[in-house]
Amino acid sequence: MIKIYPILVLIGLTSCLGYKDLPVEYDYSYKGNFKKYKTFELMKSLSVHDSTMTSDVIEKSIAARMKFLGYKKTNTRPHLIISYKMFFDSLRFNGYIQPEMETWLRTKKEDLNYDKQKFNLKTGTLLIQFYDRRQNRSVWQGYATAYYGGIDFNNSRHLRNAVISILDKYRVWADGFLEQQAKGEEEINNP
Repeated sequence: MIKIYPILVLIGLTSCLGYKDLPVEYDYSYKGNFKKYKTFELMKSLSVHDSTMTSDVIEKSIAARMKFLGYKKTNTRPHLIISYKMFFDSLRFNGYIQPEMETWLRTKKEDLNYDKQKFNLKTGTLLIQFYDRRQNRSVWQGYATAYYGGIDFNNSRHLRNAVISILDKYRVWADGFLEQQAKGEEEINNP
């Protein structure tokens, strides 16, 4: 067992070498029912010519992260519809100054103000938005750009890195997922 430990540390360190944390901002709606969502679907672009909304790498990365958080992918009445867009040019973007989402989820105060802030995003920005299908509104959005230059949208490693950086800020487990995992683990330990 002692000889395995250094190997595990080495594997862990080398797996992090390909990951570069990008500056990410996110904001969310105080009307979001984050503790009630269980399912998701990816929004499809109506225009087959819109390459800013079509990427297998981004879609697979989003699906993998959501499944990790316990969400099930479905095309029948999903709780969340997830869209993304790649911005090749720089842009000015409106965001909001808010409490950290985990802090807000403990209190769920809906009477807080949305204090706007403006971002000058560099070229190569990825935006991911979550829409509550029942409420017909955006409830969460995250956006990332690189410190020096933009995200290379032709590089699959850059795309996966951008999705990981953004969705790392969405830390809400699917409704019932943790309880289901605990129950499954208890059944394994006590057959």
